Amino acid sequence: MSDIETKTKEDYLNDVLSQLKEIRHYAKSNTETLSAQWLAFDSGEFEDKELAGKVDSLLNAQGKLHDDVEAAIADIEIIINKSAS
Repeated sequence: MSDIETKTKEDYLNDVLSQLKEIRHYAKSNTETLSAQWLAFDSGEFEDKELAGKVDSLLNAQGKLHDDVEAAIADIEIIINKSAS
């Protein structure tokens, strides 16, 4: 008898789905915090347009990543739901 746990495709999909949802949660929180800090450099007390531009580019990239993660979550949920029926 083997001690190795055998996972099904659905098990792996659920693991990936869980990890993506965790990534989404922390990314959203971090993005909200960074956005608030960005304001200080864009038009606030530490005005620095060059730095604000760099942070803005990162926030835009993060936004695209968030959209891609959302799409992957939706796709995996569809696959899981189809295999459950």
